[in-house]
Amino acid sequence: MSVGRFINCAAIKAAYVSAFRQTFHGAAISAVRYKSTTPQSEDQLGMKIIGGPRSFINKLEFLEPKLEDAIPIYRVYDTEGKILDGTQDPKLSEDVLHQMYHSMIMLNTMDEVMYSAQRQGRISFYMTNYGEEASHIGSAAALDKRDLVFGQYREAGVLVWRGFTLDEFMDQCYANVNDPAAGKQMPVHYGSRDLNFVTISSPLATQMPQASGAAYALKRTHPGLCVICYFGEGAASEGDAHAAFNFAATLDAPCLFFCRNNGYAISTPAHEQYRGDGIAARGSGYGMITIRIDGNDVLAVYNATKKARQIAIEESRPVLIEAMTYRVGHHSTSDDSTAYRAKEEIEEWTSGDNPINRFKFYLINERQCWDEERDKALAAECKKQVLKAFTAAEKRKKPSPSLLFTDVYDDLPPNLVKQRQEMVDHLGKYSKHYPLDDHEPV
Repeated sequence: MSVGRFINCAAIKAAYVSAFRQTFHGAAISAVRYKSTTPQSEDQLGMKIIGGPRSFINKLEFLEPKLEDAIPIYRVYDTEGKILDGTQDPKLSEDVLHQMYHSMIMLNTMDEVMYSAQRQGRISFYMTNYGEEASHIGSAAALDKRDLVFGQYREAGVLVWRGFTLDEFMDQCYANVNDPAAGKQMPVHYGSRDLNFVTISSPLATQMPQASGAAYALKRTHPGLCVICYFGEGAASEGDAHAAFNFAATLDAPCLFFCRNNGYAISTPAHEQYRGDGIAARGSGYGMITIRIDGNDVLAVYNATKKARQIAIEESRPVLIEAMTYRVGHHSTSDDSTAYRAKEEIEEWTSGDNPINRFKFYLINERQCWDEERDKALAAECKKQVLKAFTAAEKRKKPSPSLLFTDVYDDLPPNLVKQRQEMVDHLGKYSKHYPLDDHEPV
């Protein structure tokens, strides 16, 4: 589908109202059933019967999901970067296009370096973003940088777009003295108050009801802004996801729920994760406007997110976006995805539906504002910048061990004061057994 189509629940409701009126036209319904002698309209009766206007049938019928009824996927260009419908090209300026492409290349380069660093034992953990660069950059570019972001753990590209520096990425992964969390978070659990990016939390889907509440608060205190909440199709199976959808819908919260359906929830493939028509099909059940998009098409992601943001703010309601993409990398450095999927599958997606290549084809062939020579120069420059930040972060000292006891209590309780002193005494007595020279003073 090359023309974006949001599923509008208001239109569905209007159809139900019409059908309800036709069903009860001329029918005599006793008000005694409702323990009231006050005359009531047909609409009021319908609301009291089953919670809203509905039509009735007199034959036993069950709804059977049909493949032909599946929500289509919106895209702007094909796998070769060719525009499918000229009216859908947002015709962004060359400067913006170049910034988007630069961000995608920088993210990809950082992933290569940091993945290798973990394999060499230089950091403890890492998660790559291979294959999902378009969903990050396309959505981030469509937002206001004052909009609040709740990520899951694979949205580093959003931070790249917002200006999170390479030094900040590296310092967090190395848990060095410049890490704002002082080494108390796992690597890739980024956060930035300045960039309105809520710190990543490991437990799955906890960010979703938090996002609904934050969106409701923003509506009351900062009209004109919204919240975007990223999650995967696996997280959508958590109870928190359903609570978040319902809260946002019933509270009319301006929240964009952005599902990165990348095919795998760690080792569980999507066809084992859910039945029915994916995540987008759940939107109408919660009364949310919904769209399914090609998550490897950065312009489709941009268009959909921009329009969704407009709807969320102007109509004060949540919007669900399902971005169909593919996780090319392993789930994390603790995972070997070749144990549950074929290498040929990965290679097919890497070569045939690569979001970076597709965008590059668009820049070269459709907009004629890029070329292979500039592409090589950009790749080299990104590698140089990443390695520079990587080297600097690795040389910085680790935080002081005394910070183990901070950031929970405003005033340390007596038991922790005692424990801290015991640690200081222990390190003083057995200092030769600890790499204290690598840390700030106790």
